[in-house]
Amino acid sequence: MQEKPTSFSIKNWSQDDQPREKLLYKGKAALSDAELVAILIGSGNRDESAVDLCKRILSSVDNNLSELGKLSIKQLMDFKGIGEAKAISIVAALELGRRRRGEDALQKKKITSSTSVFELMQPIIGELQHEEFWIIYLNNSNKVILKNQLSKGGITGTLVDVRLVLKHALEVGATGLILAHNHPSGTLKPSEADKQITNKLKLASENLDIKVLDHVIVTEKAYFSFADENLL
Repeated sequence: MQEKPTSFSIKNWSQDDQPREKLLYKGKAALSDAELVAILIGSGNRDESAVDLCKRILSSVDNNLSELGKLSIKQLMDFKGIGEAKAISIVAALELGRRRRGEDALQKKKITSSTSVFELMQPIIGELQHEEFWIIYLNNSNKVILKNQLSKGGITGTLVDVRLVLKHALEVGATGLILAHNHPSGTLKPSEADKQITNKLKLASENLDIKVLDHVIVTEKAYFSFADENLL
């Protein structure tokens, strides 16, 4: 007997699994609020899919996520199919969203000079006994979007993956990069390897219209800036 071909179309998945597959293949922005909440609870009840149940819950608060976040665990459990564990998942997720909005509202640090790079990175890498290489991702106002440790190595040096740097830059929408690493020895003189990786990243970034604005070598009490020394 010939087996029927298996279809991986989202519409052929169970209703409770469809939101997960939709997020995986189409991205988070493609999902409705109800579908996102449905992923949190995993399954519906005997009469409703997870999505239909979440549509009903959202309808009770006029489809307002802020109002949903105000519901207590007990109030959520009044809906058939929402037990304590599912109610806790919804409350926890919405609380994370609330905290994230609070963090987003904080003023992003703006890089105005090599000194501000040193002030940003010295507490992180200035006193380490091993070398670390970091990338600071900036928006078009030179405000910090993300600080990311790219590599960690011994005193002799670190490995830098250019493709990974640019991948992260595209993911966060950065238009500028600042490279930063420490010299545990305390010397401020850039090595030939430091110069080579700077040029390599600069050339690769230019092809994506992303600028390498500086490379700062950090020690405990001082720093060296490629931009200040006209080495970029």
